Amino acid sequence: MNKLSSRKFLLFIFIFSMAAASSNAQIFHRDPEKKLFGKTHMNRKEAKVKEPKTVLRAKRKQEANDRKLQKQYDKSVVKSQKRTVDIQTPEVQTRMKQNKKEITTRDKKNKKKVRGASKEAEKKYN
Repeated sequence: MNKLSSRKFLLFIFIFSMAAASSNAQIFHRDPEKKLFGKTHMNRKEAKVKEPKTVLRAKRKQEANDRKLQKQYDKSVVKSQKRTVDIQTPEVQTRMKQNKKEITTRDKKNKKKVRGASKEAEKKYN
């Protein structure tokens, strides 16, 4: 009886080890790099590259120059608009001023209308 139970036990161990081996063979890893290199490979941050001081200084100088040019352009536009009004006759000047007032009031109304419509749409979708 003892031999019979030991044979059954050995047979059970053999079958169990075969089943475990076949189940391990079926494990499928989706990312082979993760298996090779581990998790750290995927979460690595890129190194920050620090530019030389001369490059940073040159960029700041260029930005300052761009701001200066933009300021000059804005001034020239205002000056040109004033000159356009100044060369007109007084009747035309008053008409131009009135037209400008009408345009600003119309634009305010349109902005108010658009703002109201967008608020209604926001309420609808939120």
